[in-house]
Amino acid sequence: MRFLSVRELRNQSGKVWKTLAKDDVVVTNNGRPVGLLIGVDDASLEASVLSVKRARAQAAVSRMRRSAAEAGTSRLTARQIDAEVHRARRRA
Repeated sequence: MRFLSVRELRNQSGKVWKTLAKDDVVVTNNGRPVGLLIGVDDASLEASVLSVKRARAQAAVSRMRRSAAEAGTSRLTARQIDAEVHRARRRA
C-alpha cells in the first residue's frame, strides 16, 4: 500500500493511476488518511464496491458492540430493551 498527499494526487495523477494497477493508495491530508484508492476493472467493479460496503458495515457493528460493552448496555435483557424502545417512542 502506498501513501501520498492530496497535493501529490493533484500534481501527479497520471502516476497514481499507473500505481493503482498494482497497488492500493492511501490519500493523506496533513499526514492524516482521508481516502483510499483501489484499482478495479470493469469485471470487478461491483464486487469491489460490495466488499467495501460490507467491510464498512462490519466495522460499524464492531464499534457499536464495543460502545455497548463499555456503556454496559450489552447486558440488557430483551424486556429491558423493549421498555427502552417504548420510552423512546413515547418521547418522539
